[in-house]
Amino acid sequence: MKDEKHFETRVIHEGYESSQHYDSLAPPLYQTSTYTFANAKQGENRFAGEEEGYIYSRLGNPTVGILEKRMASLEGGEAALAFGSGMAAVSAVLFSLTKSGDHILCSQGVYGCTFGLLELLNQKFAINHDFSAMDSEEEIRAKIKDNTACIYVETPINPTMQLIDLQMIAKVAKEKGIPVVVDNTFCSPYLQRPLELGCDIVIHSATKYIGGHGDVIAGIVVGSQEKMSEIRMTTQKDIGGIISPFDSWLLLRGLKTLAVRLDRHCDSADKIAGLLATHPAVEQVIYPGRQDHPQHEIMKKQMKKPGGMISFIIKGSKEDAQKFMDDLELIKIAVSLGDAETLIQHPATMTHAVVPEEARVKMGITDTLLRLSVGLESTEDIWNDLEQALNKVKFPSDVM
Repeated sequence: MKDEKHFETRVIHEGYESSQHYDSLAPPLYQTSTYTFANAKQGENRFAGEEEGYIYSRLGNPTVGILEKRMASLEGGEAALAFGSGMAAVSAVLFSLTKSGDHILCSQGVYGCTFGLLELLNQKFAINHDFSAMDSEEEIRAKIKDNTACIYVETPINPTMQLIDLQMIAKVAKEKGIPVVVDNTFCSPYLQRPLELGCDIVIHSATKYIGGHGDVIAGIVVGSQEKMSEIRMTTQKDIGGIISPFDSWLLLRGLKTLAVRLDRHCDSADKIAGLLATHPAVEQVIYPGRQDHPQHEIMKKQMKKPGGMISFIIKGSKEDAQKFMDDLELIKIAVSLGDAETLIQHPATMTHAVVPEEARVKMGITDTLLRLSVGLESTEDIWNDLEQALNKVKFPSDVM
């Protein structure tokens, strides 16, 4: 059943009742590793699952629990799990869905460390994978194998900003009985909710837009109650990639402004993308909000707004791209995204450096591709910095 309260209300209030926490307006930080039992029988009952209550913070914590309830509501899922990093979340999900000899079908591009994990799964456990453009039902069906255990999708894809039609993926996957996992980091649940489009599990690097302030590392997984309970009591409990109570508290604080921040990120990114497209030093701008984006119609169908991320290609060489970055003054060179600060990075040598060159090129990650996370500063100041650095780019014809 759809929650009656709007997103902007739930992002502030969901999962927390102050009367249950000594009337504290802000959710308290339960900075404890373990919990006491009234008697031995209570301890036995809790470990047996016959009585609700906390046991040990690797298995559950009140502050973490508030965050998990809130994220489940925002994504439209039954339950959520919080992890110590986005990659802890990704690895827990893939370990839970696969066994030795299985196959994973992936979108054409994935985050560099996700690529590294897929390679690790292949080398150690013979869990292989294939990449697909996923631009038609026929192509997806052709790529699915008898041992395909899940379909793993990023949309928008990091860093090429390609989009995948999630309803189409979900339709084909349901025909085959295969779960669909979506990395929703670039959008947050404010812009896109894959579960409502028919997918099964959503993953976030909560480090990014969920936290929003560049001061926490965390991951979130949302899905059915049954699947989240299974992951909690197996891969999360036994591998131990849990989140700390303090990091959960930081995410709860950051979440309160998620809608307001994303509106600003998106509006500014739209303006910056348009300005970049006018500069002679820029070969191509890749932003879902632009009419010339190849999946612009998919964006309109499944995203509330085009997002705060832009990729663009500089004319020239790798060295030209790196010099342009070095000439920036306000914008920071850093590999995260979704922060208040505008950040830029060079995927081929940074976030996706682990990906072999041949595979990077197939993904569309060239030496002159740059990824820009548009922050909350004045749009005019962001553009002034980009423009002054772009004006210093030397074209081949300028060189004697």
